[in-house]
Amino acid sequence: MSIEFYYALDTGRARSNNEDSVAVDEAHGLAVLADGMGGYNAGEVASQMATSFISAEMGRWLELAAEKATDAELRRAFDICVDNANHAIFDAANSNPQYAGMGTTLVLAHVRGSELRVGHIGDSRAYRWRDNALSQITRDHSLLQEQIDAGLITPEQAAYSANKNLVTRAVGVEDHVQLETHLHDLHPGDVVLMCSDGLTDMLPDAVLARLLQAHDALPAIGQAMIAAANEAGGKDNISLILIRMAGSGSGSSRPWWKFGR
Repeated sequence: MSIEFYYALDTGRARSNNEDSVAVDEAHGLAVLADGMGGYNAGEVASQMATSFISAEMGRWLELAAEKATDAELRRAFDICVDNANHAIFDAANSNPQYAGMGTTLVLAHVRGSELRVGHIGDSRAYRWRDNALSQITRDHSLLQEQIDAGLITPEQAAYSANKNLVTRAVGVEDHVQLETHLHDLHPGDVVLMCSDGLTDMLPDAVLARLLQAHDALPAIGQAMIAAANEAGGKDNISLILIRMAGSGSGSSRPWWKFGR
């Protein structure tokens, strides 16, 4: 089953630099997106370290493993690559004063046949568009999500919360971080959207769904989403990756870190 990729980044309307980073390895069906945090240019450093390190290391592993790897082995490779990237960012942050406190969210995906393996840390997300319906397939690691899960606030109230950027997991902030991974099925015509919160903070899911329905080509979808996020305020950097399967569809007590975004 063939796969189509598209990715785009935009600084938005409120920032002069871009702390988001993406990497796509079409040959191995791999996509990585990160949204960095930290003072000066540290957020950019963290996100670029994460995407370049993980895409390079996973790409090498996939080249050797090819189609023979089991799903358990693929999941283990995800964990090892992310753990190595986490240590690299953590060590850099603790050995260079200008990088102190830097870290990044992360969402990565690998497509093999009709299977999609997704891993994520923080509040960068992945969605699946199928049969004119949009489903979020990651769950934010954030204080806000924990408040929703505990029934302290409603999803509607969350849209206006001041705690949007408080994440409970981030790459490079501590010497260990847990990657959450899930396996999903893909049908011909499905579209996977991976994005930073610069998109989702500006556009509710209903608007994302309308844009997916209104456009067919992946570049048109991506450009329409970025334009809409900027029109809604563009308060943060915006990054996204779109992946489509060929064919037609069938009609707390834990710590948190404030992202300086």
